[in-house]
Amino acid sequence: MPNHSRSRDRYRDRDRGRHLEEARVYQRDKDDGTYEDIDVGYDAGGQYSRRSPGPLRGHQSRVYDAYDPDEYNESDPMVEHSRPVRPRSPHIRSSPKYQSNIDNGRRRERSKAKESPATSPIKKRDRDRDREGQRRYEDRGGDGSPTKGNRVRERRKDRDKDRDAGDDDSRERRRQKRKQRQRDIVAEKHASGDSANSASQLLSADTLAKFNAEYHQEQTKNHEGQREGDHEYSAAEDERPRGKHRQRKGEFMDKEPHGYDKLRIERRRQRREGTLNEKTLGYEDAEEMDAPRKKGKARMASGAIIEEGRSPELKLRRRGGGGGGGGGGSVFSARWRRRDEDDDPSEDDGGSRRRKKWVWIGIGVVALLLIIIPVAVIESKKHQQSSSSSPAQPQSTLNSGLKNVDPNSIPASAKGTYLDPFTWYDTRDFNLTYTNKTVGGLPVMGLFSTWNDSARANDHVPPLNQSFSYGSQPIRGVNLGGWLSIEPFITPSLFSKYSSSDGVIDEWTLTMKLGSSAASTIEQHYATFINEADFAEMQDAGIDHVRIQYSYWAVTTYDDDPYVPQISWRYLLRAIEYCRKYGLRVNLDLHGIPGSQNGWNHSGRQGTIGWLNGPSGQVNAQRALEIHDQLSQFFAQPRYKNVVTIYGLVNEPRMLSLSVEAVLNWTTQATKLVQKNGVTAHIAFHDGFLDLAKWKYMLKDGPSNMLLDTHQYTIFNLGEVRLNHSAKVQLICNDWVKMISQANSQTDGWGPTICGEFSQADTDCTQYLNNVNQGARWIGTFNNNDASSNVLTPLCPAASNNQGPTCSCDPTNANPSSFSSDYKKFLQTYAEAQFSAYEKGWGWFYWTWQTESAPEWSYKQARDNGFMPQKAYQPAFKCGETIPDFGSLPEYY
Repeated sequence: MPNHSRSRDRYRDRDRGRHLEEARVYQRDKDDGTYEDIDVGYDAGGQYSRRSPGPLRGHQSRVYDAYDPDEYNESDPMVEHSRPVRPRSPHIRSSPKYQSNIDNGRRRERSKAKESPATSPIKKRDRDRDREGQRRYEDRGGDGSPTKGNRVRERRKDRDKDRDAGDDDSRERRRQKRKQRQRDIVAEKHASGDSANSASQLLSADTLAKFNAEYHQEQTKNHEGQREGDHEYSAAEDERPRGKHRQRKGEFMDKEPHGYDKLRIERRRQRREGTLNEKTLGYEDAEEMDAPRKKGKARMASGAIIEEGRSPELKLRRRGGGGGGGGGGSVFSARWRRRDEDDDPSEDDGGSRRRKKWVWIGIGVVALLLIIIPVAVIESKKHQQSSSSSPAQPQSTLNSGLKNVDPNSIPASAKGTYLDPFTWYDTRDFNLTYTNKTVGGLPVMGLFSTWNDSARANDHVPPLNQSFSYGSQPIRGVNLGGWLSIEPFITPSLFSKYSSSDGVIDEWTLTMKLGSSAASTIEQHYATFINEADFAEMQDAGIDHVRIQYSYWAVTTYDDDPYVPQISWRYLLRAIEYCRKYGLRVNLDLHGIPGSQNGWNHSGRQGTIGWLNGPSGQVNAQRALEIHDQLSQFFAQPRYKNVVTIYGLVNEPRMLSLSVEAVLNWTTQATKLVQKNGVTAHIAFHDGFLDLAKWKYMLKDGPSNMLLDTHQYTIFNLGEVRLNHSAKVQLICNDWVKMISQANSQTDGWGPTICGEFSQADTDCTQYLNNVNQGARWIGTFNNNDASSNVLTPLCPAASNNQGPTCSCDPTNANPSSFSSDYKKFLQTYAEAQFSAYEKGWGWFYWTWQTESAPEWSYKQARDNGFMPQKAYQPAFKCGETIPDFGSLPEYY
């Protein structure tokens, strides 16, 4: 704050608490070095105003203490006001002329006469002032003579004459002095780091309105009294001098005190005499005035007092809240009277007041936070309760079919459940007619009762209602990974919003983190990540099979599961119907089973293997069988005979860590159960990451119509990932072709073999590919907290051969539009070489159709960006042909 806003000598009198309740006295410099008085009071709105011709801008006014008898001069001219006003009490005069010098932000005190140390200088000054004021009042006719008013008017006329008698030079000097003062004050104001508010009101709006009405009545009477010369104040009306108040920034005084001050003086007199009657003073209800104080409502103290932290009313504000409410009244007056008697301004210093101010500010902030935080918590709980009690509303663009559905057609028992289409986020291409029918305990709600299997994917494959020549005609398919079984690297947006401390690394932890919003968030993902247009584009790309991933929570969940139950079941059924529409045959892939079959994030829960392993291993194995019992009953229906042609048991059981015998026994048991329930599709089981040659001797005497599924990637093999681009293609055409041909032979290998997963990615750089925040082998940052498998040295060919720049993941993770033509040629050749190898068996399923930001793992993005053949059955390269030249393609990516 500027120095002029600090506590100074002007507060050092016993009327400091009343300086807002009484009219103010300001003075203006004259050219002879003296001052002229300017009287101020309240205007109709309760603001301070002055009565004086000529401008008095902001801090040009100077504020002084209450009346000092030594400064009174009977011959001083009075200022003529622009409107008739009543005279103020003659014993209330302006304060003494302090020096304007400022020392360390405080006015210097004028010299004081010596007196007994037993007497306070302040009390002595007050006592002398009162005595001298009484003496002068009596000398001027304190007997109540009406001639006093005439003398006042005469002094005003004399003052006007003296003012007008000044020559042009003196006026010019005064103007120059005023300009200089204004420049000094402006400079002082801008040196401050804070701003001051306009003077605060002590009265509420209602009380001021009453005062204003009383003021206008008194003003009329006073004007008449002035004309008659018979209006006066008695000395007993107020025996104390005026209070003091500094002018605040931007404050202008333009009115005299009239009925307002008379009302205050009369109240003080009656209070001293014990005869106070609020209603006789113009108040309609004294209780109404005191009500704000009784309720603890705030009242604003003067600006200076609030800034300096000295107001006892701050406690009232803290208890009662904001606003400038509150009015006069006995309680308020008594509080200020006690302050006048008890407060010693000599003990108050600027540093203490600053500390108090910041203490109060800190208390206010804490109080505000204590209010805001509980309210926010309550609102958050309300929102969560609302979210958990009612599913998210479907988007208007996805639920247009509901306009033809009568809500009353949904039984009360089904409302809000899976069977209520009004709770579905997406209703497109679903049958919205309510039914509670189930097959194998699984609902058929959403399915139409008729179907048509006449569609074909392309001219190179038969329509659905004709048999596919498996073994002689290759499968060309894609996976729908990351859709109904969420994987972090396919949809990183669901995981990247969380920090590593949140521990969101798989669908289990994701749904736990989402809490009550999990159902709406994940169903939105189901509805938007894959839709009908994708199946149409698959058909156009020459694809004829689709491997659809789903997890056991599409069927059921258990007590400790956080997964969103059943909703994915509805999208699985609709996806099969889309495949039917576009002639695409389906490979059902149960991607996650109870307990997790491999402990990897794509099984739903990363960590330990709880299927056929650990204390709950057998329980989860039995649960998986029960799920297949339900699934096989459902998909044995005639409507799925032509479209669901491959039925997978479990994706990637980790047989390197599990008992091989236990896995084989479970596989046999599950196959028999499924076939017993009427499924005629080929039963697919995974190789468990064992060498394909070992399967020559396993499950040879098992159930018929089984299909071995192998997943091949070069980037997870430490020996293969370090190969350069041409060497990778040679590996596929020389080694993998032989490997798949042997596995597919019933004589030399197991028999019918498909490649259920592969990609054209030649690095493991994709975000979250190796689980969330575990780095990449390509650049030597792979760390899964297992010293036996960590890779902390870069494995890219450039690092192995000490050639070229440091290995980098940036080029492969860039937008595919920035890929060079040589790099695109390699990616397409690498994919087509794998087509050739897997077609030596029953065919292939590319992993995967769509990703958010990994183009080397997305068949759709690769095709759109020119590094995948436009037709799967028309590749540009086949093994046996010369490997093309990849130009100057660097080996560090």
